[in-house]
Amino acid sequence: MFAIAGGTGNVGSAAATELLTRGEKVRAVVRSATKGQGWEQRGADAAVADLGDRSGLAEALRGCTGFFAMLPSDFTVADYDAHHRRMADEIAGAVEDSGVPHVAMLSSMGAELPEGTGPIRVLHYLENRLRETGAVLSAVRPGHFQEKVVDLLGGAREAGVYVNFGDSADVPVPMVATRDIGAVVAQALLSPPAAHEVIDVEGPAYTERQVAEKLGTALGTPLRVVDIPQPGWIDALTQAGLTRHGAEVLAELYDASQRGLFQPKGDRRVQGWTGIDDTLRALVRTHS
Repeated sequence: MFAIAGGTGNVGSAAATELLTRGEKVRAVVRSATKGQGWEQRGADAAVADLGDRSGLAEALRGCTGFFAMLPSDFTVADYDAHHRRMADEIAGAVEDSGVPHVAMLSSMGAELPEGTGPIRVLHYLENRLRETGAVLSAVRPGHFQEKVVDLLGGAREAGVYVNFGDSADVPVPMVATRDIGAVVAQALLSPPAAHEVIDVEGPAYTERQVAEKLGTALGTPLRVVDIPQPGWIDALTQAGLTRHGAEVLAELYDASQRGLFQPKGDRRVQGWTGIDDTLRALVRTHS
């Protein structure tokens, strides 16, 4: 039995689907019984537990041979680090209490760095907390998600604009589809390593201008790329509805990316195969 957190999210859903397709038993860890019904209809178990509740999560993990863990980001909290470190402590405590022997965690390139990476720094913290639990950790570290484009769909549809938080839209960056990451997670759970390992997951490389062109094709309208230089990041993000603190955390992420800090540093590397055209078409259909 494999416990999967974030079963209603992109990576968790992809991992659970892959495991079920292979005939494996899956327990979807969900926050409400309503969210678990869909997985039960597909043949999975559902356990209602909050990732911030050590005892409830530990109960959901008992009897499982592997656990997919993730740390959902919340940019609305007053103190990003304190909030997410508390949740990381609860997750690690649940792993320790349950005795689950292997954890595949959704991390990120750059998680080897303790500071200067925005929201990635709390993934660094969770990785290290999980290594202290006695479970073997497979830290799955993807680069940029292809699905990050979903945050730009509103402006693209309504104003024909594709916003780029950077000095240039012409720098190629590897971007991986979440379904490819989910497949890597599933394989890691099925074949746990003898010792902790870090798995880097990359996808095909695209510039932001290329992504804008491809998104325009999927939408049926050309898009104008608007570069927002670094001094304007925080103002642009707060105008978009983020809190000042949330904007500062994301601005640090963009700065780290622009400085090239998110590089493969793991024990092995897996190449994602999904092209971004497929991902964009699916996003446009889903959010039509």
